[in-house]
Amino acid sequence: MTAAPITSTGAPGAAVSRTVRRRTAGNVARGLAAASVLLSAVVHLDLWTLGLRAHPVLGPGFLATFVGGVVVALALLVWDHWLPVLATVGFGLATLGAYVMALTVGFLGVQEAGGGTPAVLSLVSEAGAVVFGVLALVAERGLRSRTASPAPPAAGLTPPRPARP
Repeated sequence: MTAAPITSTGAPGAAVSRTVRRRTAGNVARGLAAASVLLSAVVHLDLWTLGLRAHPVLGPGFLATFVGGVVVALALLVWDHWLPVLATVGFGLATLGAYVMALTVGFLGVQEAGGGTPAVLSLVSEAGAVVFGVLALVAERGLRSRTASPAPPAAGLTPPRPARP
């Protein structure tokens, strides 16, 4: 028995081809999002070790961002569910938002001047986490709606309707 070929035409293998493309796109987006989150986490750890550990609020916050980033990145790679992808987008938005606030109006008593390698790496990685996380959600949304649809009930095995009072 041979499987239907994977094609990009309207042939029997077309649905398989779309599914394979969506799965591949979702996996690539997940991998890039995990790398982005991990890079952001490492930048926060680096800044923590370079002196932010002494700040009473930002020190623990940067360390928590490192730990949270590692957890989110690992969950994104090992758990095939939409929650880690959503956590990735949230992580990117939260860290990017905090950095933009520190640049503009100040954040927890710190006014960031901007510039430097850590700043550029943070901006790129956190924006990447958001973009690749959204791409993964979009790519995987089509997969879940096709594969997670419940099968119709077998003939004659439909549940009885509740009696009306």
